[in-house]
Amino acid sequence: MRKDRSLSRSLTFTLLLLALAAPVANADEGDVTATLGGRLHYDFAQFENDGRGAPNVDDTEIRRLALEVSGDLYGLEYTLEANFADLQDDFSVEAIEAWDVLVSKKFNAGKLTVGQFKQHFTLDDRISSNYGVFLERSLFAQTLAPLYRLGAAWLTARDSYTIGGSVYSLESIDEWQVKGRAFAGRGTWAPMHESGRVVHLGLSAAREYYDHPGRDGAPALRIRPRPAGHLSNASRLTLVNFGSGRDADVDKTSIEFAAVRGPFHVQSEIGDARFDDGGQSGRIDAAYAAVGWFLTGESLPYDRGGGRFGRVKPNRSSGAWQVALRYDTIRGRQNLYGATDFSDLSIDAATAAINWHLRSNLRFLLDWTSSRNYDHLRALTLDRTQALTGRFQYDF
Repeated sequence: MRKDRSLSRSLTFTLLLLALAAPVANADEGDVTATLGGRLHYDFAQFENDGRGAPNVDDTEIRRLALEVSGDLYGLEYTLEANFADLQDDFSVEAIEAWDVLVSKKFNAGKLTVGQFKQHFTLDDRISSNYGVFLERSLFAQTLAPLYRLGAAWLTARDSYTIGGSVYSLESIDEWQVKGRAFAGRGTWAPMHESGRVVHLGLSAAREYYDHPGRDGAPALRIRPRPAGHLSNASRLTLVNFGSGRDADVDKTSIEFAAVRGPFHVQSEIGDARFDDGGQSGRIDAAYAAVGWFLTGESLPYDRGGGRFGRVKPNRSSGAWQVALRYDTIRGRQNLYGATDFSDLSIDAATAAINWHLRSNLRFLLDWTSSRNYDHLRALTLDRTQALTGRFQYDF
């Protein structure tokens, strides 16, 4: 198993090196081009823990240290991207996390993509981490979005709508132990999409088939959000847990709404997931609502081709200032067939954010989050955590 994992990561690293060398080797032919990009996200977290459960520890981390090579390859477009942040703890090829490793082809009707990529599912997950208003995605997106998976996808983008879908394996280059198959789709409509005036609606759905989770080397299927940021591991709560070894099916849906009016913006989603392994069933219900305001007058830019929001460009040399609020909730219930729930847990979190976009590719983020873990069967609060988290971010 470890050999397979090392091989896949070595392949990703080798592809990145070959892509960097390709333009030099083919400079005279003009059929291969490459552009180098990357991002650095340096995070910190300070916690105020209550007396329940293990305390979260104040810490810093290089959250993302990614390099990307993209360009043209004999009529195809390619992207090779990997995160090298874990090299700080384990300086080996195995510490490299593969993100986009794909080729795509544009047609009149749309775009075909093959390889490893993020699936077409939820507005919050489709927004790049370089552009997100908050340090963390919503609890629903960070736990139930399919993320980077191996497969094939199609995207049709027109002036006011997008339709995208994919078939994919539940494996990825890094998560090869997870076995199964799935398909997902997302449609968006923006009846208003001019600068400073946007109305966005969207719908996502996915169907996933997990092969024997919890048996034959496959990990159990668990939904365990981090309530107060990426470093709040001690406050994680297992909302559903399927690890009996029986095949499990999961159905996911999400409804999106967002709007921009001058410096003001709102964004909200309602999502759910249904789990079934023939002996047990589970259910996740989640929602979030966020509002924001640019103190310096900018507007949140809308990417019509992707049905999502993009990069903020400050109006002045001193940068753009943005404030935002978000309320986030997620609840998980699980039961045996023909029985009442034996687990009913939820997480609620409120976040206030202030962002300084010094340049379009350089910004500083500061979030304050207050979260609560609650057991509905026992009417008991399991944990309360408050966190001050921040990030220095640069991309090119």
